[in-house]
Amino acid sequence: MNASAFPADLVRDVARRRTFAIISHPDAGKTTLTEKLLLFGGAIQMAGTVKARKSSRHATSDWMEVEKQRGISVTSSVMQFDYLGHTVNLLDTPGHEDFSEDTYRVLTAVDAAVMVIDAAKGVEAQTIKLLEVCRLRATPIITFVNKLDREVREPVALLEEIEAVLNIDCAPITWPIGMGKAFRGVFHLLHDRLLRFTPGEERRSADSEVIAGLANPQLDRLFPDEVGALRRDVELIRGASTPFDLDLFLAGEQSPVFFGSGINNFGVQEILQALVEWAPPPQPRDGGSRVVRPAEGSFSGFVFKIQANMDLKHRDRIAFFRVCSGRYQPGMKVHHARIGRGMKLGNVHTFMANERVKSEDAVAGDIIGIHNHGQLQIGDTLTEGEALGFKGIPYFAPELFRLARPRDPFKAKQLQKGLRELGEEGAIQVFDSGSGNALLLGAVGSLQFEIVVQRLQSEYKVDAVYDTTNIFAARWLTFPDEAARRGFEKENAPNLARDVDDNPVYLAPNKYNLQLTMERWPKVGFHTTREHGQRLAHGLPSEASAAFETGRRSVEQGPVYGMRP
Repeated sequence: MNASAFPADLVRDVARRRTFAIISHPDAGKTTLTEKLLLFGGAIQMAGTVKARKSSRHATSDWMEVEKQRGISVTSSVMQFDYLGHTVNLLDTPGHEDFSEDTYRVLTAVDAAVMVIDAAKGVEAQTIKLLEVCRLRATPIITFVNKLDREVREPVALLEEIEAVLNIDCAPITWPIGMGKAFRGVFHLLHDRLLRFTPGEERRSADSEVIAGLANPQLDRLFPDEVGALRRDVELIRGASTPFDLDLFLAGEQSPVFFGSGINNFGVQEILQALVEWAPPPQPRDGGSRVVRPAEGSFSGFVFKIQANMDLKHRDRIAFFRVCSGRYQPGMKVHHARIGRGMKLGNVHTFMANERVKSEDAVAGDIIGIHNHGQLQIGDTLTEGEALGFKGIPYFAPELFRLARPRDPFKAKQLQKGLRELGEEGAIQVFDSGSGNALLLGAVGSLQFEIVVQRLQSEYKVDAVYDTTNIFAARWLTFPDEAARRGFEKENAPNLARDVDDNPVYLAPNKYNLQLTMERWPKVGFHTTREHGQRLAHGLPSEASAAFETGRRSVEQGPVYGMRP
């Protein structure tokens, strides 16, 4: 379709959107930076803290009770605000690796990402994994090196490590003067000016003193001990590093690097400015049958997250929906691609974490919340009638298993309902293994089990017993024909289960059993990943899912660069 045929008002509004996620290893300062971006964006008046478990103030994005108690993010949050004529959709993600699936799903819904690096620790394990996921989609990355108010590593060494470990070119935009108690500010290499740092957690750095020019004699008066090293560093960086190139950034091959202190609000505004100036607006997406352009008049998008009990009073379930094209209008009727039926979008919201505002208008790039009464699943596509299917939102085979049964037999239905809803949300994977009232739970990390136990108690008022089980691995199955399916199920009935989408799953008690079974049934597919909402009975995982799995395996087996789903 010719771009000139797109509605002019839609082209304008889509161009104003910036949708990005914040990613990092745990404790690098991701949630704190989220708070300060909201503060500078005018979305909140006072930043929360994530210091003490019993603190009365908490991060805006950490809205769940379990997050407040533990001081960690266990689910992604969406926050929308306006800044300098742009509508910003900020998605905060869990940093802990046990909740990586939630983060992977969020990364399918964004057009850019801010990567937070702890300046004392450098590149950490979870950062490597998340960068690989971003690389699969060539997502543009802005790097924020945080915690310069502490004693940290030398900036040059940090840049070298980022480039070597993450295999991405770095283009420094700001450069720090000192660190810890001697942190004086940052020099903006593009604007040729120094932003002077003054400590103060609630102070807005918009009022920071600005000193123009590296040769300014005021620098010699203010920083006689540091200015010499600053001038040498800036000369070295300008001569040796690759200059910032917008095209390389948009291709995901170069990352602009900013230094600062999130807790002190320093360097935060520069990140916001970079996002609105450099980050891409909503991009075209593969809709299965064709490429979907964001400024097309026809509405489309996909569900990338389900959240249960955002409003405990009403026990609601909200489907987080990324708009990929067109414009949402209240009460509009859409086509549900998976079930092949129409549905009405009535009470739709935008978000500020768990706080919601009724949406009267949303365009490509926006994240909206749709009240879900069980008809929507992660991965579902909604359109205005066209048969599209946005892909690339996978389930990964769990690595840890528990059998859950109600402590009180009369609460079996409550337990099943709670686990079913948490399974639909993606907080845990739930399998029906035919073990009476017991349900098999699968997770990629032990902390997932702890969170599910706590949420079942607080949100569903049900207690359960969690028994260990002798399961080594789970694999989704595909069969070449009906005869193969019947033969396999007859011979391996004790090791079979069904997932939440009724897909067949093989449960191997040990690696030797898995290997032997695969050798005995060479025509049966044993899969470590599948698409959300995908039925696998007689088909293979999609190319997007397969590429995603290859990328995930590369995290453990060495980087595989340049992959795209």
